[in-house]
Amino acid sequence: MLEPSPAISVLDLRKVYADKAAVDGLTLSVPRGCFFGFLGPNGAGKTTTIRMLMGLAPPTSGSIEVLGLPMPGRAVEIKRKIGVVPDESVLFDRLTGREFLEFVGRMYALERRVAAERARELLGLFELQSSPKKLIAEYSKGMRKRLAMAAALIHRPDLFLMDEPFEGVDAVGARLMKDLLIDQVRRGATIFLTSHVLEVVERLCDRVAIIHQGRLVMEGEMAGLRNGSETLEDAFVRLVGAERTLETLDWL
Repeated sequence: MLEPSPAISVLDLRKVYADKAAVDGLTLSVPRGCFFGFLGPNGAGKTTTIRMLMGLAPPTSGSIEVLGLPMPGRAVEIKRKIGVVPDESVLFDRLTGREFLEFVGRMYALERRVAAERARELLGLFELQSSPKKLIAEYSKGMRKRLAMAAALIHRPDLFLMDEPFEGVDAVGARLMKDLLIDQVRRGATIFLTSHVLEVVERLCDRVAIIHQGRLVMEGEMAGLRNGSETLEDAFVRLVGAERTLETLDWL
């Protein structure tokens, strides 16, 4: 039996803006059915990579396959199979949460009745149903993240691309979102996640890749990433060369 193709496969991927390479020769393979953490300091190229995986930013060079399909050659087919929670949630502020979810469901070709039913259930699940007439413009940042997660789930995708999905979400909402994502992995979906909260990544992820200045510096199983009693934070600081002696200020 043939092994299934990786959920994500990128080869020598580069993205150059002006004379600066935001992603510089990235080669990465993400197995299907895993919880994958994609880490790096600010400006390392994480969001640029996700934008290329989504088909929003064409690569300067290199190749991308998502769920065994080439991007951008089969971008429309790929987009039907992925769920996205971007760093900055781009939502339709003049709609209610329910209207937005029904719209997203219809965009993914769900029948009107199915889209409406799933929207109602997701609003209940994410505790967003208490103010049904509230416009998204009135949502807090945490509520917007919850709604974006609900929209990513509505068509039961095979792959989730998530850029800082827990940012601004309270502890109860974050716990709910984590449990939902773990359930999605159990059913065979793949999660590709960026987060600056390394404790969350350490608890959730099976595999981790770390990039720095657009280049891969480490990739592998979580257990193999650390030396001895190191935490993920220790390993991260060591690998990106950010460890330094703390300077003190006389007046502080």
